[in-house]
Amino acid sequence: MAVDMAALTADLAAETEDLTAMLAPLAGKDWELPTPAAGWAIRDQVSHLAYFDEAATLSATDPGRFQLQAQQLMARLGADFTEAIARDYRQLSPGELRDWLARARAEYLRVFAGLDPSARLPWYGPPMSAASSVTARLMETWAHGQDIADALGHQRQPTARLRHVAHLGVATMAFSFQLRGQPVPQTPVRVVLTPPGAGQVPWTWGPPDAADLVEGDALDFCLLVTQRRNRADTGLRATGPAAGAWLDLAQAFAGPPGPGRPPLAGTGPPGAGGPDEEEQP
Repeated sequence: MAVDMAALTADLAAETEDLTAMLAPLAGKDWELPTPAAGWAIRDQVSHLAYFDEAATLSATDPGRFQLQAQQLMARLGADFTEAIARDYRQLSPGELRDWLARARAEYLRVFAGLDPSARLPWYGPPMSAASSVTARLMETWAHGQDIADALGHQRQPTARLRHVAHLGVATMAFSFQLRGQPVPQTPVRVVLTPPGAGQVPWTWGPPDAADLVEGDALDFCLLVTQRRNRADTGLRATGPAAGAWLDLAQAFAGPPGPGRPPLAGTGPPGAGGPDEEEQP
């Protein structure tokens, strides 16, 4: 089925609206609140999104320049360059951060709305399609928004946009194993998730007759694959060795293996006590 780029960018715009609505009432001191990503305050979550929105836009408008800048960045700072980027922008005021994110996201949406969804674009790892870039930005916006919500003690209402995050989580199953140098299971895995809202048809991936099965709530699955919750804090159920092994190391984001989050039974706010997944773009 062809990707509807207008619908995809509209979902990213809606996810952006939810994030900016959460940020709008914050006082200056609130931007310094620690989030579950160790060492990162709310301000760092926002600067991360704005920076990589601009990077993604550059990858589409001037791929050669993007590749040069990416190579220089990684050569100078190594794989952990996201931490250095966070430090570089901590001098910005909350107003400057809000404006930066608004400008960067608006330009990203403008550029990507006009792209062929199958267009291949360079990135920090393998190239990705324009449609995959938008899906990744939506996943990032939702995941970093979760860190901000946790810092503020907010309970967000899940939406049908979680399907994009869940799809990315399923698509990165093999990547999750490869990232850790583990063999990719050859056994197919069926995924059956209950979407937000009553009476909705389950979201499914994989062959119906697969012996290995992951099932549960779509929100729990999205929290797990973005490493915003420990598996122990979800109601996800795994049948079969391949499904169980996957849930123990699922990672929907690029970059080095993320350490995940400790169980919420520990002390501190949700997810506190361990480093974040290095917030890969």
